[in-house]
Amino acid sequence: MSEYIVYPDEKEWNALIEEYPLVLVDFWANWCAPCKMLAPVIDRLAEQYAGRVKVAKIDIDEHSALAERYDIQSIPTILLFKDGKVTARDVGAKPLSNYTAMLDANLQIL
Repeated sequence: MSEYIVYPDEKEWNALIEEYPLVLVDFWANWCAPCKMLAPVIDRLAEQYAGRVKVAKIDIDEHSALAERYDIQSIPTILLFKDGKVTARDVGAKPLSNYTAMLDANLQIL
């Protein structure tokens, strides 16, 4: 578990996506094997982009209202929020380069 990752609840959620220009969110669950495979990638992203991108993890079992709000059908699902709006969605465990490309492209246009 990285010190750079936040685990917001429903009360903290809106403030989080409004406060930070870029927020990468991993929707996951403890029982999900692909989620566990993706966890080290998310940890690395959080460290690599610390100070530029806020990284959050949402457990869909604990925060089902947020999962429903963003129509999470499969996990892991990664959403990228820019200025409070979803700008990218990726489903499934992908390599680090997939997410760095997504973040780098959005950081260039900030």
